[in-house]
Amino acid sequence: MGDYHFIHKDVEGASTQWDDIQRKLGNLPPKPAPFKPPAFTPAQDDASVPKDKSWIDQKNEEELEDLEDDLDLDDDSFLQEYRKKRLMEIREAAKISKFGSVNPISGSDFVREVSQAPSDVWVVVILYKEGIQECDVLMNCLQELAARYPATKFVKIISTDCIPNYPDCNLPTLLVYNNGAVKANYVGLRSFGRRCTPEGVALVLCQADPVLNDGQSGNDDGSRQSVLESVRRKIIEKVVRDHEDENDEGSLSD
Repeated sequence: MGDYHFIHKDVEGASTQWDDIQRKLGNLPPKPAPFKPPAFTPAQDDASVPKDKSWIDQKNEEELEDLEDDLDLDDDSFLQEYRKKRLMEIREAAKISKFGSVNPISGSDFVREVSQAPSDVWVVVILYKEGIQECDVLMNCLQELAARYPATKFVKIISTDCIPNYPDCNLPTLLVYNNGAVKANYVGLRSFGRRCTPEGVALVLCQADPVLNDGQSGNDDGSRQSVLESVRRKIIEKVVRDHEDENDEGSLSD
């Protein structure tokens, strides 16, 4: 008759007297420590969290708006001011992320996208048609400016979708809107000088108003001056570069 071996598995963590003797003799490894679940830690109530700058930084836009009622007169006035500052920063970042290119719109979009744009947003509208070379030239300039100044909204619309029977001889036409009103209009490329360049367009747009904005300047006048200084610097650099290129070509031909 064959040998039968029965294996008895005890409750996990239990130990017999025989096992204890064998462990003392070194014949068995030490007994593993019994499993203990981690101690329960109740979730920290928001009311018990210290109200400081880092506490405000962790809040999203909706939570910051709700805090207006939650922060009572006993709270530090610094927190109330910092809440407003953070809310403004979040909204500004959201606004900037919407732009950065020349987006197409239709006639039915015009009121919502242009006339009803927020009062602190400048909107540049190009009326154009496909196949007109002058429109392509100005469009390329606007694409570059839109990327350079993402807090300014640039849109394009087919001219006759915007104004029925608008004559092609007036294309491209640029309209500048702010706070629901037309602030400027430019008909044809001749409005931007002999050569239409991004710098030339930027100079014209910002000559009277802070149309272009990169979202970094603290105020409108500062934004306008910053744009004008940057554009003038780019124009000077381009003139110097072109002059050097002409000199290099002249020396090669000698």
